[in-house]
Amino acid sequence: MGYWPVRVSLLLSEEQKSVVLEKLSHRINKGGELLVKSQVHRSQQANKEEVVRKMNQLVQQALTPKKLRLATKPSKASKEKRLASKKRSAEQKANRKKPNWNRE
Repeated sequence: MGYWPVRVSLLLSEEQKSVVLEKLSHRINKGGELLVKSQVHRSQQANKEEVVRKMNQLVQQALTPKKLRLATKPSKASKEKRLASKKRSAEQKANRKKPNWNRE
């Protein structure tokens, strides 16, 4: 098990600390320490190295900014496909109606 005091760390700037505290809030205890646990390996030393690797990975992921989604328009083919589907559905529903024999 490894603890890393995020709030008093000199490795990160204040804004980086706030980002890490926000994004990893479920892994940070009341004392402001990032808590990571590993029991993958049989040796204690290997588990400690795994904890350090996990912590580095978590902090790196928290600090990488999310990519913004680019808005795209539907293609011409997808529009035509949607309209054809709507038309087929409308026809199916129209065929469910009882025929009107009194129409002239």
